[in-house]
Amino acid sequence: ITVIENGKIVDLLTTLVNPETYFQSFNIKLTGIHSELVKDAPTFPQLWKQIKPIFNRGILIAHNASFDMKVLSHCLNDYQINWKAETYYACTCRMGQICYPYLKNHKLNTMCDALHIDLDHHKANSDSLACAKLLLTYQKEGFPIESHIRCYDLIHGRTVYKKPNSSLESRQ
Repeated sequence: ITVIENGKIVDLLTTLVNPETYFQSFNIKLTGIHSELVKDAPTFPQLWKQIKPIFNRGILIAHNASFDMKVLSHCLNDYQINWKAETYYACTCRMGQICYPYLKNHKLNTMCDALHIDLDHHKANSDSLACAKLLLTYQKEGFPIESHIRCYDLIHGRTVYKKPNSSLESRQ
């Protein structure tokens, strides 16, 4: 998790998570993470105590955010963690499609290559930091981030179309 406040990266949280389930070979090849690596890592409910205050402070940003929001929704629901019914988020991939329509695609690695942002792709800490740097780049270039904030229904696992109030927009 990379935290941005007032246009600056102010905090980074990196940890493995024990998913308490099997690992698919595709994901092991993609990330290099396997069951032996996470056997002593916190589970999601243990980690939630640490990340909930971070998530409560602002808008969640991710690249291909619909995937991340669905994972968060599933984790909260599967572990019966009551946080809130809805949260606000924005997607740096969707914003990139508008800011840089000429790129061949808008995958995180393509965007980072185009904007000269360091990335060790599919390593969560690097992906998170790169996503934060993309957002800061969009803001620096004057892109209206506020118009891309969406509301996610965490109970039903879907985006709902609800405009954020102005106090939320000011906490990015």
